[in-house]
Amino acid sequence: MKRIAIVTTHPIQYQAHWFRAMATHPGIDLDVFFCHRATPQQQADAGFGVAFDWDIPLLDGYPYRWLNNVARDPSLNRFGGLDTPEIRDIIRNSRYDAVINCGWHRKSYWQSILACLRTGTPVMVRSDSHLHTERSALKSAVKFAGYNAFIPRMNACLAVGKWAREYFRHFGARDDRIFLVPHTIDEKRFGAEVAHLAPCRQQLRADWKLPQDSVVFLWVAKFISKKRPLDFLRALRLASAKNSGVHGLMVGDGPLRAESEIWASDHHAPVTFAGFLNQSEIIKAYVAADVLVLPSDGGETWGLVVNEAMACGLPCIVSDKVGCGPDLVDRQTGAVFRLGDTEQLASLMSDFAVDRSVLRKRGEAASQKLKEYSTEVAVNGVLQAVAAVMENRR
Repeated sequence: MKRIAIVTTHPIQYQAHWFRAMATHPGIDLDVFFCHRATPQQQADAGFGVAFDWDIPLLDGYPYRWLNNVARDPSLNRFGGLDTPEIRDIIRNSRYDAVINCGWHRKSYWQSILACLRTGTPVMVRSDSHLHTERSALKSAVKFAGYNAFIPRMNACLAVGKWAREYFRHFGARDDRIFLVPHTIDEKRFGAEVAHLAPCRQQLRADWKLPQDSVVFLWVAKFISKKRPLDFLRALRLASAKNSGVHGLMVGDGPLRAESEIWASDHHAPVTFAGFLNQSEIIKAYVAADVLVLPSDGGETWGLVVNEAMACGLPCIVSDKVGCGPDLVDRQTGAVFRLGDTEQLASLMSDFAVDRSVLRKRGEAASQKLKEYSTEVAVNGVLQAVAAVMENRR
């Protein structure tokens, strides 16, 4: 068995099923270390707009440990907000075959990475960063100098997709040290819930007062600037002028929600605001809708709502800066438009609303495409990376 440790910031709804899958794999002995216990208010401060706890189990089915965060001002949003020096002794006193850090943007990660380098423990980093996020020339130059100094020293780089692979290459990682460990969702839970809710589709639409005969375009995100909610609304209004059978459903909360609601009211956009939906409720929105739209800028390093929508049989329209686009979205599974081009987005939405049979075919293709980015693929990617690292060391 391979002894593997994972260091991550806090329990995240998109990681728990991955941890469980690794913990139950006969070839893995897993330890997960969390650097922080996020409070409901900290979830709100992270952009969700409401204080809450996730309503699905995030800590079941795998061994984990809370690290002592000694930061003066504990926070998920600052480099120094996670400070867990005890991870150094844990790594020094354990014989891990590999330690996976889910990033390098917090002090805790560097405490773990440096402990690995000092003890000769194989160290890996997983990232969804890409080169399509807008940055100044100065910041890009500084990042290149810094990242080019440490990324090549990692024993393995775990890329979530094509753009992340390019990112690691750009900063000096060798091809034989880059492995695909994609972002995934809990496919089993989504599949079971969709099967349960599909017969209730008409009632779900009625609950949100969605026109039964309309093609419903779904936007699921925090109401923050990088998610570009007003782009969605502008395109929706333009599309509805061409096709009266277009309607929008916006799920989420955050700083820009009030502004978005005012704009929609002033411009008579055909949209329903559902507010924040927790994990046990979000699948209802996917079942009620017909197409997902994600107009985010380059700060959207992946966009796991696309995985969720595809698991529910929805085609997806994304901007050309959304990280998952090159992996998941093509002409068979949806469409890609230029960031900020609301007229192009509106034209796509109008075209998608013409023929439901085409939508169904795209939705079926989306479901099939997602199998290439499954939890099983993510677990196998970790095992391949560990095996390669151990072979290289021999």
